[in-house]
Amino acid sequence: MQTSRPLPPGQRRVNGFPRFGHHLSRPAPAVPADPAITIGGAVREEFDLTIASLATLARRELTADFHCVAGWSATDLRWEGVSFRTVYRTCIEPALRPGASVTHLEFGGLDGWRSVVTLEDALADDVLIAEHLDGRPLDGDHGAPARLVSPRQYGYVNTKHLCRIDVLTAEPEERGSFLERLLVPTHPRARVWQEERHYLPLWMVRPLYRLFIAPIRFLSARGSRRARER
Repeated sequence: MQTSRPLPPGQRRVNGFPRFGHHLSRPAPAVPADPAITIGGAVREEFDLTIASLATLARRELTADFHCVAGWSATDLRWEGVSFRTVYRTCIEPALRPGASVTHLEFGGLDGWRSVVTLEDALADDVLIAEHLDGRPLDGDHGAPARLVSPRQYGYVNTKHLCRIDVLTAEPEERGSFLERLLVPTHPRARVWQEERHYLPLWMVRPLYRLFIAPIRFLSARGSRRARER
C-alpha cells in the first residue's frame, strides 16, 4: 500500500523507481568477483571491507522514500543492509590515525561517481550501506553490489556501486568544471526537506530540474536495455 506521508517541498511522486546516476545511457559497471569497499584517507593504512563481511554485522531493514534532485520521488522502498553508523564505529573508527579529527566522508562508486557527506549526516540513524532492495539483491540499475542509502539527502549523495570510502579531516574542494562550480555549485548538505539543491533561487531551480525528468527516464531505460542485451 502506498504511503500517505507528505513529500518534501518541490517533489512529485512517480510510479516505480527509475534508474538514475552516472552514465545513464550505459550499462552498469561489472561487479567484481569478490567485491569490497576500500577504506582510505585518514586511516593508519588502507584496507578492504568485503561486501561479504557486511553480513557479519548487525542487519537493518528500512522503508524510506528516495528523492531525486530533479524533483521526482520513489516511495516506500524497502532497503536491507548495515547501518553506516555500525560500519563506522566497528570497522572505520578503530583504524583512524591517532588524533585524526574527521569532518567528512567521500563515497566512491565503480561508475566513477563521488559524493561527499558530513560526518554528522553520515552517522544519522537512517543511513545504510544496502545490498538488498525490496527483498532482492541489488541489480545493476540500483547500485550492485552495495550502495549508500541516505533518505534525508538528495539522490546524488546516495552513491551506487560503492567501492571506496575516504575518511577526511576537512571538506574537499568541489569537483566539476570551473563553469559548473561557478554557476551551479552543489549544496554541501543536500538535505531534501530544506531543498538544499544548490544556491540558486528555488523558483528558478524547480522548473529547470523538472525539464530533466522525461530525458532521465528515456536514458535510464536505454541503459537498462543495453545491460540486458550485453
